[in-house]
Amino acid sequence: MTQFIHLNPPAREWSRHESGAATDTSAVLAFHKTIPDYNETKLHSLPDLAAELGLGHVLLKDESNRFGLPAFKILGASWAVYRAVGSHLGLPAAAAESGDDVPPFAEVGARARGAGVRVVTLTEGNCGRAVARMATGHMGVPTRVYVPGFMDEATRDRIRGEGAEVVAVDGSYDDIIPVALREARAEENSILVMDVGVEGCDEAVPRYFVEGYGTMFAESDRQTLDLTGGKPATHAVVPVGAGSVGEAVTAHYKSSGRKKESGSTTILAVEPTTAACLFQSLKAGQSVSVPTGDTIMCGMNCGTLSTSAWPVLRDGVDAGVAVTDREAHDAVQDLKARGILAGPCGAATLAALRRACKDTRQELGLDESSVVVLYCTEGQREYPIPS
Repeated sequence: MTQFIHLNPPAREWSRHESGAATDTSAVLAFHKTIPDYNETKLHSLPDLAAELGLGHVLLKDESNRFGLPAFKILGASWAVYRAVGSHLGLPAAAAESGDDVPPFAEVGARARGAGVRVVTLTEGNCGRAVARMATGHMGVPTRVYVPGFMDEATRDRIRGEGAEVVAVDGSYDDIIPVALREARAEENSILVMDVGVEGCDEAVPRYFVEGYGTMFAESDRQTLDLTGGKPATHAVVPVGAGSVGEAVTAHYKSSGRKKESGSTTILAVEPTTAACLFQSLKAGQSVSVPTGDTIMCGMNCGTLSTSAWPVLRDGVDAGVAVTDREAHDAVQDLKARGILAGPCGAATLAALRRACKDTRQELGLDESSVVVLYCTEGQREYPIPS
């Protein structure tokens, strides 16, 4: 056993999540297909890596170009902004959920501008840019994005390039949350759009983010069967920051409907060693906050889990894996050699798989029959090379 892997006891009471944990991926996919430049991202098959690790299949869902952005976040952000603005304007939720008679972006945006709506969000990079692309770029709604003071100017400029106002706040991601909350509450027509649930706040918007990621699963489930000759995923590896995409992956693969069709899937959740709040929470049996340090996996540099994500992760994740910056960087290079341009957050899933195959292969059922899907959530970007 290793200090960097925590094996979570088997899911205890997953049935309590069945009423709302899994997403109707077909409705969300239909919604995303109405957005200009919708593209299905590739699921790469890596047979040489599978042979090296003694696995049946290693597949990588490549989110390096989703709607022209270098990360998966636009899937959740588009659905969340559209639903949050629509709800604020009193548009019927049922239409958005079913995909029937959904008002176009231009119409919703025009009504929002007429009502003086403004979107407020917070980010360490990809999420804020995605929210701004949807709110300002597609709907013409002003967006203010709060960022940590240590964020580099290049990242800030990319967010500004989407038409958003960027406000830097001293401290970590967790320190920004109360600032954004106060801002959103101070003005009647400000809508807070963030992908984490916090105590005392409506969890509807974080839930929209989780639902939005359903398109990724609708695609990858079909692609997996195509690439394996009809074999579904036995293992899924997902990066975890505050928890929204981890929640989405867990809810999807652990849903009873999917289990009946495809069998059980083991979930591995990966975090930086410098910000392993899920890892520590699983060990403690309760959600705990941890101090964070600098990491090249900046999109996962979160010290506190989303309140809406924690129960799902607690009851559904099979193993928490913490990886170092060096391991993530090596995985970036490993994928680059195979023609896949990933960022450290996305490549961390490969680092986690390598560690699991080395240290907990038997415990996690990793063998020559395994079909492993790595969710590579981020495309190539600059970062300081770790020593």
